[in-house]
Amino acid sequence: MLTDPIDLAALRRVLVIKLRHHGDVLLTSPVFGALKRRAPQAQIDALVYHDTREMLSLHPDIDQLFTIDRNWKKLGMLGQLRAESALFRQLQARGYDLVITLTEHNRGAWLARLLKPRWSVGPQGPYGRFFRKSFSHRYLQVPGNRRHTIEIHLDALRRIGLHPDEQEGALVLRPGAEAEASLSAKLADMGLSAGRYILVHPTSRWSFKSWDAARMAELIDALSERGESVVLSAAPSPEELAMVADIEARLTRPVASLAGRLSLKELAAAIDRARLYIGVDSVPMHIASAMGTPCVALFGPSGDIEWGPWRVPHRVVSEAMPCRPCGNAGCGGGWRSECLQRIETARVLAAVDAVMKETE
Repeated sequence: MLTDPIDLAALRRVLVIKLRHHGDVLLTSPVFGALKRRAPQAQIDALVYHDTREMLSLHPDIDQLFTIDRNWKKLGMLGQLRAESALFRQLQARGYDLVITLTEHNRGAWLARLLKPRWSVGPQGPYGRFFRKSFSHRYLQVPGNRRHTIEIHLDALRRIGLHPDEQEGALVLRPGAEAEASLSAKLADMGLSAGRYILVHPTSRWSFKSWDAARMAELIDALSERGESVVLSAAPSPEELAMVADIEARLTRPVASLAGRLSLKELAAAIDRARLYIGVDSVPMHIASAMGTPCVALFGPSGDIEWGPWRVPHRVVSEAMPCRPCGNAGCGGGWRSECLQRIETARVLAAVDAVMKETE
């Protein structure tokens, strides 16, 4: 393993790999801008799962966005091999000087070996000898909810001698003209104007990160009684839509809903136009940070230092329990997190008041 910085002036093409979920991918977006600013001559590509591509599509500092479709596994052994081979040939043709993988996924290690870049960077950790020997540089990680994930991503650049300044840590997400226009039409249909509503996204793909439906309804009612316009959003999955329906059934007065009706890009546009975002630890919270929208985020088993809102006015609401953040799928693995369910509505409402006062 090399200990010296790399020659940034020698970079022609770079590949950054992040094979994780949507929020994880969005939190890599500052890496591309920092690289481009310090090596403007380089073409910088990304490799992500196909379903997460919208987190980085339209990023101004990404030249080509390559994807791996998880559905390739359904093509059978021969079909998957053809798809994988086609992707590898595309990557190989790019002739990368530097490959950076931001997870411990062995695919990143394989690509660092097979693409034969001059330099390669991967995380330090107990990932086995094969992984350890696959990179010219490995960056140290700070475990235990003590460093934000964005900073950990940028540590991969620091390891090779590129030390980003403050402005190079900004999240980047571009909704695009089509999503902006589509979202505008949907808001108009509901009689809503930009900057005049609070967007509440109560759900997560992981239900153990979601707050109690009754208390969420209580919070929305309190906001409505104050004269605030509230818009609900959620992913189109049956589980998330069921939770939204449960919340709506408990409301004393109805609110506008875009639940299940927005693409990821449209959701970004909707959050961008909201005066405030309220939600839990999930990708829409990270989108709020990328769009510069003030937010209130409820945290349970996940670490708010590691995953919390980034560089926007915000409040994190969590319960001071000695076991959190545990990172578990609910208490005892039962998909219900006591640390979330104990959060009282009044505390969340106070956090809303504090952020709104701060941003008046």
